[in-house]
Amino acid sequence: MSTVPATRLNHALGLLCLLLALPVLSLASAWFSLDADALDLLRHQFSTVLPAYASSSLQLAVAVGLGVALVGAGTAAAVTLFDFPGRRALELALLLPLAMPAYVLAYVYTDTLQSSGPLQAWLRMRTGATGALWPDVRNLAGAVVLFVLALYPYVYLLTRTALAGRGSALLEAARLLGAGMTRRVREVALPLARPAIAAGVSLALMETLADYGVGAYFGLQTFTTGIYKAWLSFGDRIAAAQLATVLLVVVALLVWLEHHAQARLRFASSRPAGRGADAQPLRLKGPAALTAMLLCSLPVLLGFVLPVLLLLRLVLEEHLHGEFGLPWDRFLTWSWASLRLAGGAALLAALFALVLAFAVRLRPSWPLRVGIRVVSLGYAVPGAVIAIGLLLPAGWLQQRWPDSNWGTLLTSTSFGLIYAYLVRFSAVALQSVQAGYARLSPSLDESSRMLGAGPARMFWQVHGPLLLPSVLGAALLVFVDVMKELPATLVLRPFNSDTLAVVAYQLARDERLAEAALPSLAIVLVGLIPVLMLARAIRRAAD
Repeated sequence: MSTVPATRLNHALGLLCLLLALPVLSLASAWFSLDADALDLLRHQFSTVLPAYASSSLQLAVAVGLGVALVGAGTAAAVTLFDFPGRRALELALLLPLAMPAYVLAYVYTDTLQSSGPLQAWLRMRTGATGALWPDVRNLAGAVVLFVLALYPYVYLLTRTALAGRGSALLEAARLLGAGMTRRVREVALPLARPAIAAGVSLALMETLADYGVGAYFGLQTFTTGIYKAWLSFGDRIAAAQLATVLLVVVALLVWLEHHAQARLRFASSRPAGRGADAQPLRLKGPAALTAMLLCSLPVLLGFVLPVLLLLRLVLEEHLHGEFGLPWDRFLTWSWASLRLAGGAALLAALFALVLAFAVRLRPSWPLRVGIRVVSLGYAVPGAVIAIGLLLPAGWLQQRWPDSNWGTLLTSTSFGLIYAYLVRFSAVALQSVQAGYARLSPSLDESSRMLGAGPARMFWQVHGPLLLPSVLGAALLVFVDVMKELPATLVLRPFNSDTLAVVAYQLARDERLAEAALPSLAIVLVGLIPVLMLARAIRRAAD
């Protein structure tokens, strides 16, 4: 590869990485441009709303972290270390809640459990009771339960991977040395799984702090809902940027903890021992087997099976009664908007990740490595922060050139929306493509050069066919993530153009939960695709 084309490619990729970092970097302008009014506003926030946002977000994060750790690690240990009826099916079914966005769970369970819902109506008819039989589920405790049901698979997947390698062999060795089951779990399994649990909890907390749908629908005072309130309700971009910066610092800390835990996790499982004949799961019988089966079935039933059935019930009842208020032509328009935006973002993210990974493989210079780190941080940045980070430069451009359309190009257009998606989800595509490159031996590149192939020919004829599954997987993951994304879409979407996620949120906000069922169900079905692919890959690896 000649020096000039390589330099130009590196410069172009470096510029793209800088553009993807622009929304985050632009938030710093809210602090560099502090004047007397801005300082007064900052003091006002510290004395009024900021303590409430911090308190609610902290309570939510602590409770969700404990919940996903207990449910995820407990179910992972059960299906990995023990054998009981239905274990083979449950170890894959426990991944299904990954396809269920937390805000969809909020809509479903609110409709079912509220005072006017079918469950309380049936109980009142049976018992003769009057009034509400239990408090409204739209509170902090209800949000914690929903987040745990939707996010525990992060902890489950990483913990199961950590235990499935050396876990069974080490536990078997401890048993042969005379250690009882309690001691084996406490002194062998728990230390081995601790880095995986920490990494999974960090990922779950990032998703929790980035959420807007559940927080807004339940009326929670979190940082994300505060950012939207400051911008959309009060029109104060400085206050929104300051809140977004505080949230970004918290997320950056979680990213550091997750990377630290992942490094320990890779070290702990760097030499997997496999599961031999003497390291089979301990077979449970009687009440112990029944308990394990029920405990592993409950998260699947509450986090996926029951919500899907409730969504189907709402859709069918509306159609059977002829009261379905959602016009099919509008639904098709919303679906097409979602598919178009998700498809465009997935294609661009996969191509960018492929070219960036190829450039790093050919010439791993430090600017490209820094660029990869910058891009990788995007997935940890909440959609609310990215939206504010785009609106700030858009407002500056509009003030600088009021007669031009530079400012509006970043907002209320498909271009600005796809730009935000690339900032948020390019890291997902890059991780998948880099995993594919890690399986390609460097000897392939040397053989190609010896046969006279240049970089372009090597890319298309050698790397391309071998990386096709990884690239397709990257595009699919980005596609599904964009279909489910709500915060950035809610702010940056073009006028008169809604996606399924936005429509589901707006209908649920207006208490039209039956009509919100159809777009919610469509989002879940699309999200089910990568979950099934992941379950298939895990089953192949286990077999």
